[in-house]
Amino acid sequence: MKDEDKRVDYVLAYTTESDKDPVKREMRESFEESLMAEGLESEHEDKADSQDGQTYFLKLHAPWNTLISGAQLLNLRKRIKLRRNVESEKKLRCCDCFHPLKGFQVDPDIVPVGDDFFTVTFNKNKIDIFNINWNNPESFFTNAERSLIVKVILDRTRFTSPAPENRLILPMMPVALPLNFKSIKASPLFQGPGLDLFDVLEISFGIQKLLSLGVYTAAFPLHESQYCEEGYIQGTPIVGEDKDRQRLYEAWARPGRWCHYQPLHLIRKYFGEKIAIYFAWLGFYTFMLIPASFVGVVAFIYGLSNIYRDIPSNDICNSTGVGDSIMCPKCDRMCSYWRLSQGCTYARLTFLFDNKATVLFAFIMAIWTTVFLEFWKRRQQELQYEWDLIDFDLEERLRPEFELKVKQKRQNPITLEMEPYQSWSTRLTRTLSAYSVVLMMITLVIMAILGVIVYRIIIVGLLHSMPYEVGKHAKIITSLTAAIINLTVIMALNVVYARLAKYLTEIETPRTYSEYEDSLTLKMFLFQFVNFYGSTFYIAFFKGNLISHPGSNRYYLFGRFKQDDCDPAGCIVDLFVHLSMVMVGKQFVNNMKEILVPMFSIQRRQSKSLQKELDGNEYMRWEHDHDLEDLPELPLFDDYLEMVVQFGFVTIFVSAFPLAPLFALLNNIIEVRLDAYKFVAMWKRPPAYKAHNIGIWYEILQGLSFIAVLSNAFIIAYTSQFIPKITYQLLHSKTGTLEGYFDNSLSYILTKDLIAKPLNNHTETFGEVTECRYSGYRHPPKGHWSSNISNHAKPYTYTSQYWHIFAARLVFVIIFEHVCFLSTWLVVYIIPDVSGRVRRMRVYDKQLIHKLNFDATFADTRSDNGEPQNEEQRTCSLLEQLQEMQENVAKSRERGSTSSIESSHFSLLAQLGNTPHAGASRSQDEESKMSSNTSRSKKSFSLFRQLRHTRSLRQSEDKYC
Repeated sequence: MKDEDKRVDYVLAYTTESDKDPVKREMRESFEESLMAEGLESEHEDKADSQDGQTYFLKLHAPWNTLISGAQLLNLRKRIKLRRNVESEKKLRCCDCFHPLKGFQVDPDIVPVGDDFFTVTFNKNKIDIFNINWNNPESFFTNAERSLIVKVILDRTRFTSPAPENRLILPMMPVALPLNFKSIKASPLFQGPGLDLFDVLEISFGIQKLLSLGVYTAAFPLHESQYCEEGYIQGTPIVGEDKDRQRLYEAWARPGRWCHYQPLHLIRKYFGEKIAIYFAWLGFYTFMLIPASFVGVVAFIYGLSNIYRDIPSNDICNSTGVGDSIMCPKCDRMCSYWRLSQGCTYARLTFLFDNKATVLFAFIMAIWTTVFLEFWKRRQQELQYEWDLIDFDLEERLRPEFELKVKQKRQNPITLEMEPYQSWSTRLTRTLSAYSVVLMMITLVIMAILGVIVYRIIIVGLLHSMPYEVGKHAKIITSLTAAIINLTVIMALNVVYARLAKYLTEIETPRTYSEYEDSLTLKMFLFQFVNFYGSTFYIAFFKGNLISHPGSNRYYLFGRFKQDDCDPAGCIVDLFVHLSMVMVGKQFVNNMKEILVPMFSIQRRQSKSLQKELDGNEYMRWEHDHDLEDLPELPLFDDYLEMVVQFGFVTIFVSAFPLAPLFALLNNIIEVRLDAYKFVAMWKRPPAYKAHNIGIWYEILQGLSFIAVLSNAFIIAYTSQFIPKITYQLLHSKTGTLEGYFDNSLSYILTKDLIAKPLNNHTETFGEVTECRYSGYRHPPKGHWSSNISNHAKPYTYTSQYWHIFAARLVFVIIFEHVCFLSTWLVVYIIPDVSGRVRRMRVYDKQLIHKLNFDATFADTRSDNGEPQNEEQRTCSLLEQLQEMQENVAKSRERGSTSSIESSHFSLLAQLGNTPHAGASRSQDEESKMSSNTSRSKKSFSLFRQLRHTRSLRQSEDKYC
């Protein structure tokens, strides 16, 4: 601000185009007038002083009285004059001095360790208990807290706007027509019979509404200084106030800090708890991937070291044994016969991911998932204690949209205040309506995925029926066009669904911002779940399992187009390739898109501004921040979604891709620093919102862990060759080994029974082919030499071995998932949600704060002018409080609940006992009861007996008040 003693807490921007529109201008003036009425101070920057000459800036400042009122409204917890006992906390930690990763701690020269004070919910009536520097009281609130208070005022401030059905009327009115209630009554247009005021105007509120209407183009708090100061030498201490942005860059966002811990307390101070807890979760998840990656690498090395010892793959690669078998064509017409030995490489790759170690690894990952979630709960409880978020649920305010839309009110049983209330039947109806639309959209996505699969099958068949020059490129052409169609459809549905999900969430009318974000997140994730995992589930569970033998019409879609089939070695390699492309390729592309696209955009805008600065105008801080990238409505949604989808790939399909945890670990090491750089250097500063957990994402992670157990059980049983190999080795092998496994798993069909015969038989290579082989446990044709029963009734039907395998697969699924679930439930039972240290420190803190609160309330009670009260005034104040509490007791007793205020009544009576004037007003009988009842139950009984006798209290009030 021009007054250097005043901070710029928030900046609003609008353009010349918006200022020329009379409707937008009047709405803006109405809004700014309401902001001043809310206690904010403002200062305008003319467009002539801006770099582009087109943008106006409105700088907002919150004075002291507005800050303390806003802090009380938001239930902010602030420091009191009592430090935590840091030494006692250290004693409660185990082996802290032997921490193996102390070398990776945050550099204290860059990020100094702050003082640790107790905090309580701010109350301006008890302002003396807070640790305030009265020489500079506004420093009591951090810059992030100041901007949050202003943001809440911006969100709740009302303004007048044109009613939707009358927007065409307003431009015809005089331009000078004011759109605010203070001067609207003076307008001759509304004097006498004529147009009613409420036919033209409606009451709206919030800066988001004005941004969506184009009244303002941007609203943001300012960053502190520059993140990269000229002349600064890396590694040296950073001195000075308002340097937290630079400290965050040097200790956190700089690529060279990739192996260091994150300065969570500084992230919380600068960005707020909501963003800090995301990075805490991301860092914890990345750390927990280290043991999972190690086990996955061990499983991969096991497969790699035994790749040439695997008997089935050696049989395939042996061109003189079963590898010499002639296989049926892979496609119609254009494909010819081939020998099994041509799939040698595929068989070797299959063994890398389809072996006994993979099964054990899948079970270990099921346990790892539960351990990760349980230890995160413990870590989350520690953060809630350290950041004073234990009672956040009780402190969260209602959304202004909820207060406006919900007309029904009822009394809050805790605060005894009237507040908006939505009945459970209304909530249920709205929720069911919303999720029925969500189900319809998810069905559309599934249909789109199935449509792309059908398209691939049909186009491949059509291209194979064309001349050879076209047919030989059938798979490439089909894959490319299918990918383009899939991308186009999904992106279109994504845009539609994002808007629809927001609209449906508004219809539900959630009470708080947390409920709103959780509801919107769940809807968006359900859509993205099908989007990301749909094709993967198809490859894992359906590809190759929906077809019959080559001589059956079920082998073809619509009786004409050959369906997707797997290699004789199975579909596990197809699944591995798909997961590799999605996890490695898509994450790499996302990271580049998150950084490079905004970086070029920012550099382009800033280069123009710097060029203008050379021409005369100074490039101010608010203009620099205005050139940064705008924040999304949900800044963390895409980051959470990316990590949770990755978690799904790491857990749901880990039996097909044991290296998934390793690739996730490598990606996340980069992801942490990219996200940090994005928040510190590329995005406008977000408001410092509070959050005490990761929201509904935790429940989503729990759901994915449940799906992961079932998915891995079915992948091992139905997609891999594990169960068929075990069944063959135990029931059908003559030697008790896997010798002859592939020969046993292949069936015969006569070439004359093939529905679609190849155009070129390659007789020069294969000779006259009369039969070929295919995967499947089916009987050979009648009279075939391989048949033990020459006159079998139905050729090409399933053998008894198929049904043995079928039963074994079902048994394995049941046993595997039961063992996994029992093991995970045991882990949940063993690991407590809250550590013993946190439990002990909570009790210790409550005792100290409880004592301090009552000492401050009853010993330091002040008069209205701020001066200490004398004994008579203090007695009067305490009697008034006791009288008010007595009325609350009566109401609570009617509801059957009095325990919540028991200690408060007792403390008041104890304080009155220390007051000579009040002591005179009580009977000796009451004093003897208070002194004799030492147990809690007796104190409670005595308390309520005393509260029934109010005559002496009223007499005392009459005397002293």
